[in-house]
Amino acid sequence: MPEHINYYNPIGLKTEQQIELIVPPEMAGLRLDQALAELCPEYSRSRLKSWVNSGNILIDNKTLRPRDKVNGGEAVIITPIADTSLNIKAEPIALNIVYEDESMLVVNKPAGLVVHPAAGNWDGTLQNALLHHDPALEGLPRAGLVHRIDKETSGLLMVARTLTAHKLLVDQLQARAFEREYLTVVRGYMTAGGTVDAPLARHPTDRKKYAVREGGKEAITHYRVAQRFAKHTLLKVNLETGRTHQIRVHMSHINHAIVGDQVYGGRFKPLANASELLSDTLRGFKRQALHAARLGVVHPVTGEPISWECEMPADMAHLVEVLAKETPVK
Repeated sequence: MPEHINYYNPIGLKTEQQIELIVPPEMAGLRLDQALAELCPEYSRSRLKSWVNSGNILIDNKTLRPRDKVNGGEAVIITPIADTSLNIKAEPIALNIVYEDESMLVVNKPAGLVVHPAAGNWDGTLQNALLHHDPALEGLPRAGLVHRIDKETSGLLMVARTLTAHKLLVDQLQARAFEREYLTVVRGYMTAGGTVDAPLARHPTDRKKYAVREGGKEAITHYRVAQRFAKHTLLKVNLETGRTHQIRVHMSHINHAIVGDQVYGGRFKPLANASELLSDTLRGFKRQALHAARLGVVHPVTGEPISWECEMPADMAHLVEVLAKETPVK
C-alpha cells in the first residue's frame, strides 16, 4: 500500500459525517475505486463503491464512476452512511472506560467478551456495548474500534468517536506508531528476551487457526523477561505488527506456548511433583494468559503523546502469584 499518511488532509470537516482528503500524485492512473480502497482501508471496497454510485463521494465537487481514473491531486469528500445491514443493536453492557474525551475513548476489555459481532456472536459484544454508550458511533466503521484483541485476551482497546479521529488513529496503526505492550505467562524457563520475526498465514488445514508460513504476512514480536519461575516465565511483549493471533502463534513457534492457550498450546501437561494448588491453578486456567497492559498513541486532536496502563485481571494475577510461591527460581 502506498504511503498516504501525509496526504490525509482534515481541512476543517464540515460535520462529523465527512472525511476530506487529497489523492496523492503516485496514485495517478488508478481507478477511483482502487484509489479509495487504498486511501480508506477501514472501509470495504464494496461499500466505497456504493457510496461513489450514490453520490456520497465527491471528487473535486463532482460525481464520478468507480471505474474513472484519477490524476492525483484531486480533493475527495466522503460522506459515509451508517451500515445497518447487520442490524447490530445497542445493548446495556457494562464498560470499564479508562479514558474518554470528545474524540476517543479507551476501554479495558475483560476476558470472555467478544469485540465484534460475527457468526455465533451477534450480540453481547463490545461493539454492542459501545453503541449503547454512544449511539453516534453507529456512523463509524465497527463503532469506532481501531483494533481488536481476541475474546479470551483481556486489556486495553482504542475507540475513535469521530471520523477524523478514526482516520488519524488508523494511520498511526498502519504506520506502526501504536505502542502496544502485553503481559503473558508462557511455558518454560526463558533466560533472556528476543524477537520473533516469522510470517503468518492461515493454517493449511485448520482455517480457524494461523501458522508461521513462508509467504505469509510479515509479523514481528519483541519480548523481554519480566519474571522467571522454575517452569514458566512472565513476559512483556511488544508488537511491531498486529496480525491475528500473532503473540499466541509466535510463542508457540519458539516452544514457549502461552499458559491456558487451548488452540496453540496443545493438551495440558501436568508438572511433575507439583503441589495440589499449582496443579489445580494451571489446570483451571482455561484461557490464554495474555493481557494488553499498555497502549500509547499520539492524540488525534492535540498531537501530544498519550498512554494508558492497566493491571492484570484477578485470574492472571492469581496465576502469577501461585507460580511465584510454588515454583520460585532457586
